[in-house]
Amino acid sequence: MIPVKLTVEGLYSYQERQTIDFKNLTEGGLFGIFGAVGSGKSSILEAISFVLYGETERLNMRDKRAYNMMNLKSNNSYIEFDFINFENKLFRATRDFRRNSKKFDDVKPYSVTFYEHINNKWIPLDHSNAETVIGLSYPNFKRTIIIPQGQFKEFLELGAAERTNMMKEIFSLQRFDLQNNVSSLNVRNRSELDQLEGQLKGFEEINEEKIQQQKELLTEEQKKLAHANEKLEQISHTYQQLKNLKTDFESLQQNRENFNQLSVQKPEIDALEIKTDLYDRVFRVFNPLIIEKNKLSKEIKDQQTEKENHVKVVQETEKKFNAVREQLVILEPKFKALEQSRIQENDLNLIVNILKFSEEIKVLNQRTLKGSEKVTEVEAKREIILKKVAELTKSIGILKEQKLDTALLSQISNWFIQHKNSQKSLREQTEKIEKQQKQVYAIHEELKAFLYHENYTENFRTQKEILEAQKKEWSQKLDHLKIQKELSRFASELHNGESCPLCGSKEHPSIVQFHDVNAELLEIQEKITNLDQELLKLQKQEAEIEKILDRKKIFEEQFATEQKALQSIQKDMENHLRLFIWKEFSPQREEEFDKKRQDSFAIEKKIEETERNITAEREEAEKENKLLEKYKSALEAFKLEEATKQEQINISRSGLKTLDWNMYKQKTISEVEETYQKLVQTNLETEQNYQKATEQEKVLAPQLAEQKAIVNQTEKLIITLEKEIFDHQETIANALSKNHFTDFKEVENILIQEINIEQSRAQIQKFKIDFETLKKVIEGLELKLKDLSFDNEQFSLADKQYNEVKTEVQQVNDSVVKMASEIQRLEKEYAKKEQLLKDLAALQKRAENLKLMVNLFKGAGFVQYVSSIYLRQLCDHANVRFHRMTRNQLSLQLNENNDFEIIDYLNEGRSRSVKTLSGGQAFQVSLSLALALAESVQSNAQAEKNFFFIDEGFGTQDTESVNIVFETLTNLIRENRIVGIISHVEELKEKIPTALTVIKDEERGSLIRIE
Repeated sequence: MIPVKLTVEGLYSYQERQTIDFKNLTEGGLFGIFGAVGSGKSSILEAISFVLYGETERLNMRDKRAYNMMNLKSNNSYIEFDFINFENKLFRATRDFRRNSKKFDDVKPYSVTFYEHINNKWIPLDHSNAETVIGLSYPNFKRTIIIPQGQFKEFLELGAAERTNMMKEIFSLQRFDLQNNVSSLNVRNRSELDQLEGQLKGFEEINEEKIQQQKELLTEEQKKLAHANEKLEQISHTYQQLKNLKTDFESLQQNRENFNQLSVQKPEIDALEIKTDLYDRVFRVFNPLIIEKNKLSKEIKDQQTEKENHVKVVQETEKKFNAVREQLVILEPKFKALEQSRIQENDLNLIVNILKFSEEIKVLNQRTLKGSEKVTEVEAKREIILKKVAELTKSIGILKEQKLDTALLSQISNWFIQHKNSQKSLREQTEKIEKQQKQVYAIHEELKAFLYHENYTENFRTQKEILEAQKKEWSQKLDHLKIQKELSRFASELHNGESCPLCGSKEHPSIVQFHDVNAELLEIQEKITNLDQELLKLQKQEAEIEKILDRKKIFEEQFATEQKALQSIQKDMENHLRLFIWKEFSPQREEEFDKKRQDSFAIEKKIEETERNITAEREEAEKENKLLEKYKSALEAFKLEEATKQEQINISRSGLKTLDWNMYKQKTISEVEETYQKLVQTNLETEQNYQKATEQEKVLAPQLAEQKAIVNQTEKLIITLEKEIFDHQETIANALSKNHFTDFKEVENILIQEINIEQSRAQIQKFKIDFETLKKVIEGLELKLKDLSFDNEQFSLADKQYNEVKTEVQQVNDSVVKMASEIQRLEKEYAKKEQLLKDLAALQKRAENLKLMVNLFKGAGFVQYVSSIYLRQLCDHANVRFHRMTRNQLSLQLNENNDFEIIDYLNEGRSRSVKTLSGGQAFQVSLSLALALAESVQSNAQAEKNFFFIDEGFGTQDTESVNIVFETLTNLIRENRIVGIISHVEELKEKIPTALTVIKDEERGSLIRIE
């Protein structure tokens, strides 16, 4: 996981919204987060853990986590974190929670959402499970990526079972936990075996003998079927001839009956044909004339109705027009006097304004008097505040003269701190050198017991060569005696007539005699064993000396390194002492400096307090100034407004034309206002009524003329239609005469029948075709059956014989089909039985293999075995850095219980518990393990880069150890790793170029500054 951006607001000490852009920090590979204790450094890691997993180290759900995490001055908290996961995809996680406005301590989570950045858009995910996105659970996240305070040694001190579970999750070792899979396979295999055995019980009676027996029976039935088919074929021909004859006689009888029925219907069909022809002729001639007649009648009726409506409209319009003319005659005198009335209306309006302005001027006079009194009061208060500010400013000047320079105090304080650290380092280094001198001396004493000298290897080589030569000589003698012993055994077993085992001869004229060599064999064997023991003893001595010399070399190298470190510390102390350049203080009298510094701090606090008071007083003075300006501005505005209103009164009085001001001087505003409103209403009504009547006259005059023209046009159209109707009646009379009708009523009676001509003609046509067809069919059948007769009894006897033979054939055929199906079924079942037997053998073999695998994977022992391999690899990777950090003094190993132990080379390479390590050593081994674990996680996830955050431990290291740790972390950059450090150690801050500083402001909370 690589962090990209973090936004925090209202969380712990972060009151205001703060954003960290990790892109700039992570580019260098190593960055730091620094700040004073309690500034909010660790809260950054807690924010990342909480937004991803909803978990923190300091608080759990029982601790009212939401309330305690929210800043006490905030009403809502918000966290937003952008990061790149192991698949190199960009994700965003957000969380917020809000405070109940009615209950301060009621804070509840509001929402949590995860997004993925796809095509430049943030797409919400359908879950908020960080484990699926990052690939780590929360416990392993805090062990491998972000290690919070107090958790750095957790992995080191985990029990074997917990550590195995952790390795199982991080490295996906559950793929080696095959116990359940094997057990499931075993159960399934057993179930399949049971099923197969059950299925085979149903195949016990199926065998080849039974199938052969069924085939023989089938052959006999097939012969019976062939004989029955021959008999059926002979009878079938005679039966079919009789059946066809019967069908022809029955058909002739039925057709004659149908023909008789059609002959009865023929007169009716002939009448329908005559009637249809007449209706068709009348319809084609008179139907268009009737339609035209109806159309003309409707048109003339519509025009007459329209004429009557227009006449009514003309009458109503004339009535309205006359009423408007009469109204105009009445309104015209009033409209001519309207101009004079308007002038009087304007004068009344001016008088109303004069009365209003006079009342407003009285109110302004009262407000001006009160404002003047308030201005005097504010000016007096301001003078008191300014006097107090001057006194406080004078006292600050006196205090600043007494205070020492802050930069000077900081420089001297840093000098004394560094001096103390150097003295402490000198003492510790001296103790280390003394301890190593004792260890070197102890090694010299150990070597004395072996009579050690510089050419010991040559000595040992000479002794081993002598012993090897002696052993070789005695071995040759031993082989010679063994051969003699074997030959003696062969000689004792030779008998005449039996073959020799060596040459094969059956004659043995002179058999060699050997003496007993068993005693010599035992003696030589004992000598060879003694020589082997002496050689082994020499090898052990040589190995022991080499081991002691290796330790001696390590201790001597460490002693030389520590001597160099001691000289470096002494040189640094000398240089540091020369840097003390402040003559008013002594490097040996730190207590005197501390007292002056405390006094200066106290003065500085007084100055700050006084400055705060001055600021407060000046702010108060500024408020009073603004208030004074406000009151003065208001007074000026009152005076200006009074003058303006007086000027408006004068203008209004000069604008009066018909009315006298003195007549209205004593009246109230409401009285004059009422008179004015009545006059305005009267004038408005007169004007509106006159204009309305004029407009109505203009509209009605053309309307009336238009409506009269429409009435005239309608009358002309009615005359035209009456002429057309007369001409049409003559056309109908001519048509009646031409078609031999005396009256139009006859035509109407014919057309009222509404005959469907098409349907009637089709019915007539169908009858004619059916009639002629039946007639021809009857003639054909009569000709065909001439001189033939049909005997029903003969047909019944033939039918009975045919059905009996057919039934017999069917029965035999069914028997053949049934037997063939049974044979086919038996053959399939037999093939299935053979396949089941093969499957049973395979499953039984698999059951044996699965039983072996169940024992192999029982109790997750295989997972523990794989986990121990991963742990040993992890231990080897961690030792690469741990050896460098401890100058090859300590090493990490796993014991037989898979628990971590420390090998102490300063104490003869003996092992001891990791719990005996000091705080600094525990940090070093924990850091080495954490880095190795993170590397393994990175390799397992196949990520291009990985991120690692440390939030503790550097305060437990001395200066040199800090340098070694820093060098280790710097080397990680070349390994494509990104490391973040949280610390307050100044030495680290100076070494890390890219850093983020957290500052605690009393008013604004924690603020972030990137350097």
